[in-house]
Order: sequence, then structure tokens, then C-alpha cells
Amino acid sequence: MPDDRSSLSGLTEAEAQEFHSLFVTSFIAFTVIAIVAHLLVWMWRPWIPGPKGYALLDGATSAAHSLMSLVS
Repeated sequence: MPDDRSSLSGLTEAEAQEFHSLFVTSFIAFTVIAIVAHLLVWMWRPWIPGPKGYALLDGATSAAHSLMSLVS
């Protein structure tokens, strides 16, 4: 029986194709999950300011100052 493992990776053609299909499927799934996560974060709190700037952060800054005064 001849050895078909002549590639640098040591995989046969069938094993290489199986690995490639698994890799591509995993990459596509990861990319879709990352895109959905970025869209959800963008809907929650956009990272490009609107016409009023970062108006939501004004309340967060005062809350952080009051929290720090309580801690120290």
C-alpha cells in the first residue's frame, strides 16, 4: 500500500479537504457571531458620537466621581 502522505502537513488529500471544510465553516461561524455582537453593542451604545456628542457619558462621569468619593 503506497503512502499518500507526501505533502508538507502530512495529510492526505481527503484529510486536507476535510480539515479545510471544517476550518472554513468555523471561520464563517466566528465571523457571523462577531458581526452580530458588534451590531448589538452598536445598538446599545454607539461608539461614534451623535449630534449631541457623548451626552450619555455625562451621567456616567458624575456617577463615577460620586462612587470614588464614597470609596476613598
